[in-house]
Amino acid sequence: MSLPARTVLVTGSAKRLGREIALALAQAGWQIAVHYRGSQDEAMQTVADCEQLGVSAAPFDADLADEAAVRELLPRVIAHFGEVDAVVNSAALFEHDSAASFSYAVLQKHLLANTAAPIVLAQALHAHVQERAGDGVVVNLLDQKLWNQNPDFLSYTLSKAALEAANTMLALALAPDVRVVGVAPGLTLTSDYLTPEKFEALHKLSPLGRSSTAEDVAGAVKFALENRAITGTTLLVDGGQHLQRFTRDFSMM
Repeated sequence: MSLPARTVLVTGSAKRLGREIALALAQAGWQIAVHYRGSQDEAMQTVADCEQLGVSAAPFDADLADEAAVRELLPRVIAHFGEVDAVVNSAALFEHDSAASFSYAVLQKHLLANTAAPIVLAQALHAHVQERAGDGVVVNLLDQKLWNQNPDFLSYTLSKAALEAANTMLALALAPDVRVVGVAPGLTLTSDYLTPEKFEALHKLSPLGRSSTAEDVAGAVKFALENRAITGTTLLVDGGQHLQRFTRDFSMM
C-alpha cells in the first residue's frame, strides 16, 4: 500500500532558494504549497514544475509582514490540501543597514517578516496537528553569519538571531507534536550585490573549498523534515564557512 501524500508549505518558493527547496521536496513526493508575495508568474511556474514531477501543488499569496495574512495562510493551505505536515520558512527580507543607519522602522520590517511570521506559522501548524492527532515539523532557514558575525545587515542578522533562539523555545513548547529545526546555509546564490566572478571567488572561501549549493540546502531541509529524532538544533550547511572569520558580509567584501 502506498503511503498518504505529505504536504509542505514552503514560504518564498516562487524563486531562488525557496523554489529549489520546493522542487527537491516535490521530487521526493511531497505535495507543495507554493507561497509568494508579489511574484505570481514565478509562483505559477514553480507550481507547474512541481506538478511535472507528479505531485499536487498550488500557489498561495501572503504578505508575511501582515499578521492577519499570515494567520490566514495555513488555514488556506489546509482548506486546499486537507492536511499539512510541515512548514519550511524560506522567505526572508534582506535589506542592508548598519549601526550608523539603524532605525526602529528597518528593524521592525525584518522582525515581522523574518521572525514573527515563522513563529505564527509554527503556532498554526501545532494547532492543526493537535486537531488531527498527528505530528508535524517546522524548518527555519537561518544563516551561517549567526556563528560568524560581522557588522553588516544589522537588522537582518538580528531577526535571524531571534529566529534561531525561537527554534529552541518552540522545540520545547511544541513537543512532542511538532519538531523545529534550523538549516543555516553559507553563501549559496549570487545576488545584485555580487558579480558572477566575485561570487565564484567568495564561494570558494571555506575549509572545504566550496560553500553550499541550492541542492545542498534543499537536501538538508529534506533530511530535517524526514528525520524524526531531530529538533531544537540547527544544521549548518556552508562548507565550514562559519569556522572562518569574515569581518564583512560577503556582499560587502
